Amino acid sequence: MKTLIIQPLLWASPLLIVLLVSELVYSRLKGHKSIYQWKDLLASSLMGVGAMIINPLVKLLVSGLLFFFVYEVCNPIVDGVRINILGYTSFGWAWYIWIICQVLDDLSHYWLHRFNHTVRFMWAAHVVHHSSEHYNYGTALRLSWTAMIYKPLFYVWLPVIGFHPEMVLVCLGIESVWQFLLHTSYCPKLKFLESFLITPKQHEVHHATNVEYLDKNHGAILNFWDRIFGTWKDYDDKIDIAYGVIHSPNSYNPFVIATHEYASIWKDIKRAKNLKEAFMYTFGPPGWRPNGQSLTVRQLQRQFKQVIN
Repeated sequence: MKTLIIQPLLWASPLLIVLLVSELVYSRLKGHKSIYQWKDLLASSLMGVGAMIINPLVKLLVSGLLFFFVYEVCNPIVDGVRINILGYTSFGWAWYIWIICQVLDDLSHYWLHRFNHTVRFMWAAHVVHHSSEHYNYGTALRLSWTAMIYKPLFYVWLPVIGFHPEMVLVCLGIESVWQFLLHTSYCPKLKFLESFLITPKQHEVHHATNVEYLDKNHGAILNFWDRIFGTWKDYDDKIDIAYGVIHSPNSYNPFVIATHEYASIWKDIKRAKNLKEAFMYTFGPPGWRPNGQSLTVRQLQRQFKQVIN
């Protein structure tokens, strides 16, 4: 079965552009000037253009080749890993296999996204997406130019255990389309859908800089991973949300947005007193400093709970 012609993000792109333009026009008609800011939208759009140029190439070279390689290596043509260890060949193309693959794709996204927020080197790539102080469909375009280098490592286990690489790539595309649709503050709570899906309101929480909302709601489509692993936070109408990041790049220059956190890591490494400090500056949680000179998200939230209690 050939499915590579099915590229969900590519086919959905015209609709997504219409949604962005419609939201922009609607916000202007309603006088909601804070929703869109022209310099911010231009910066996000340029980041999106850069991602459109870089990511497909990296996806082909890294995701495509890696997924097909491990799938074939584990294929039971000659004493394959799957048949000898797991007792089967591959999962095939049945409709329910697609659903299972999408659910496991979502689990992979959850852990990728969670590590993006808790490992500083990965945060340096992901901070790009959070750097806008606005929450709209334009923000959905503000994508990292470097995350695709390591992203496939969180999904490679799917072809290893028997999901066809083409199926995995399609599920990744569906995940990306849903993620785009989440980036609007105009969508109200979706009643019973809130109980199992990541919705715009739940993802709005994820983009907030409010201490109680930091590092919450990492799921792509389903929210029960956050509920299971303790990173769930419901949207509270009483909280005024501020968007962006604690340490903003303060720039609309796409190259500054794309690289500012890497530059900060390098500055910290140069002043490290030993290898342990250099390692923690690079792979520790964002905000880590020796002797507690600044606070990580967990420390900030612990402090916040003490204050409100």
